[in-house]
Amino acid sequence: MSKEVTVVIDDHADARQKLPMIHDYLNRGLKAGRVILTFGREKRSPIQNRKMWAMCRDISEQVEWHGMTLSDEDWKQIISAEVENQRIVPGISIPFIALGVSTRRQSKRWFSDFFEQAYAFGAEHSVRWTGDSLLEWAMEQEEVS
Repeated sequence: MSKEVTVVIDDHADARQKLPMIHDYLNRGLKAGRVILTFGREKRSPIQNRKMWAMCRDISEQVEWHGMTLSDEDWKQIISAEVENQRIVPGISIPFIALGVSTRRQSKRWFSDFFEQAYAFGAEHSVRWTGDSLLEWAMEQEEVS
């Protein structure tokens, strides 16, 4: 077996039903050598990704931050740092550096927290949400539990 296989399990009953199929995949895969199982939660959806970038764009176009105009990417980093309670550490050649947060590996639940943080900040700074920033709440809440 030379390809990756993804099996989505929704609940205990679903797990019991899919165990024979998973066992079959394992047996076939082991014929070719070692098999690595990885468990995790679903990552962000395309809708959550669009919404995140739209919200960051709206903030970057409407908020001056301590005398600076920041990019969409800057705002993604700032809001992500807030969600993660990011640490600041001494730098090597600069006084301080914030340890990075990758949004690529974050769960749908994490993105829900990201949107809440962005909405709260936007409300404090009178941001008018536009376009994809206004995607339905139900869409961004898809299966966050």
